[in-house]
Amino acid sequence: MSYDLVIRNGTVVDGTGAPRFRGDVAVANDRIVEVGKVSESGKREIDASELIVSPGFVDPHTHYDAQICWDPMISCTSWHGVTSVVMGNCGVGVAPCKPDNREITAWDLTNVEAIPYASLAKGVTWDWVTFPEFMGSAEKRGSAINLGFLAPLTPFRHFVMGKESMERAATAEETKQIAALLEGAMAAGALGLSTTTLAQHIGYQGTPLACRLASKDELKSYANVLKRQGKGSIELALTKKIGQVSESEYELLDLLLTESGRPVTWLAMATTPKHPDRSRDTLTRLEPLIKRGGVPQILCKPFVAQLDLRNPFTFADMESWNAVFNQTVEAQKAMYADPAFREAFRKDLTKPHLFTGKWHRVEILEVTNPALKPYERKTVGEVAEMRRADPLDTFLNLAIEDDLNIQYTMAQYHEDGIKEMIGDPRTMIGLSDGGAHVDMLCDAGYATYLLGNWVRRREAITLERAIQRITSEPADFFGIRERGRLKKGWKADITLFDYNTVDSAKRAKMQNDLPGGGRRLVMPAEGIEYTVVNGAIVYEHGKHSGAMPGQVIRSSAA
Repeated sequence: MSYDLVIRNGTVVDGTGAPRFRGDVAVANDRIVEVGKVSESGKREIDASELIVSPGFVDPHTHYDAQICWDPMISCTSWHGVTSVVMGNCGVGVAPCKPDNREITAWDLTNVEAIPYASLAKGVTWDWVTFPEFMGSAEKRGSAINLGFLAPLTPFRHFVMGKESMERAATAEETKQIAALLEGAMAAGALGLSTTTLAQHIGYQGTPLACRLASKDELKSYANVLKRQGKGSIELALTKKIGQVSESEYELLDLLLTESGRPVTWLAMATTPKHPDRSRDTLTRLEPLIKRGGVPQILCKPFVAQLDLRNPFTFADMESWNAVFNQTVEAQKAMYADPAFREAFRKDLTKPHLFTGKWHRVEILEVTNPALKPYERKTVGEVAEMRRADPLDTFLNLAIEDDLNIQYTMAQYHEDGIKEMIGDPRTMIGLSDGGAHVDMLCDAGYATYLLGNWVRRREAITLERAIQRITSEPADFFGIRERGRLKKGWKADITLFDYNTVDSAKRAKMQNDLPGGGRRLVMPAEGIEYTVVNGAIVYEHGKHSGAMPGQVIRSSAA
């Protein structure tokens, strides 16, 4: 007997948390058929004696809903050993969508997930109307890795309510229709549903993203869909303050857990240098919800984001900035120059917001105006001192002087807090946001960063535990069957990496490879030697083999 693929003499870490062992893995068709000592030969054999052999990584938080139309590789997530992704997070997506709603849907993605509208206009194929048709289109199109879909609430409300979805709660009859559409999505294999409550999530023409206007009665009805079907999970962007859950947010989590009877994950849990104990205290307070299936998501790497004043997502939760969105550059420059706008911005900074006005943390990364080149790699605070000007005025003036091409970067580091969170079993590692905020950040390499930084360099977590955290844990949470473990009879999604070199690159690269030449940051991977998806080798030493074996992951009842 000859197998299709035999991986020989690797250090096997099976995704369960069990100790590593030296062994072989055999694959026939798209399944793992042996783990241990394999005596039979393979049509293709890989000598893994210097490599770690693990299940393919599972990314639970991406926004590739549009990108799958033009990028079957699902880059750059697939470069990092990820073999399955979950998209449709945060209540925003591209399906269902009637033809006359396409502009609204695209602007929602632009405003919430910072994907250029021009790229969406050129790249999205719109060969669907319903959510099941959207999943079917993805299946026909093909992909390098596996695609899982949450049903995002916003387009479902658009589908039934039209523009009024951005103005009010649904009526009882509309709620019934939306729930029926969600029922159809779940029956077709959606992994659950998603929504958001965050003020910075604004939609078309600066209106609140439609799902934010859903009433508690609506949410109860939609959660009941999952209870009836006995499957699926709920994801929501929730916390207004880093590392805290307010009383109203606690009540919402309780409602969703109760009415769905299913797991609920929310964004996000993190710590800050100023309040290092806040997340720990919050998790202790949330124990009753965690025991019922509530799981906060965390990012395992420092948060570094680029700020772009043409699409100023960072300021979307400030009322003073609402009118700036979806305007021409000339109109935006006029607004930024207006003393009334600046005064309103100044007042907003006195209130709790995503951006706190710490100008010494905002660095000038890149400019196009030669006169501004000396300011690159300096902070706004430093340039304000050089110019003897106010930092807020300096921030806006620099942008105007560079025709809004300037790229700022904002970093937030708290290494000790990250170390504590990645070891806490009450959390789920994710939050890559792959496919979103494309010219601001790229955390798609979080899995290789975990392995390179926290396992190898910092020894903060064992290799076995780290792999379990990025394979079986997210797969189990979202009900992704037969993936996330190296187990006989399960799907052959396998990542082989060099323990001594695996990592995420030190710095992201800017590329102009979106439809229409749009810009995006990409994060190269290091040390990923082979990626196997459904039994086929997709990447070998960083090069695509040409194979497109990815499948649409469809949910099944527990």
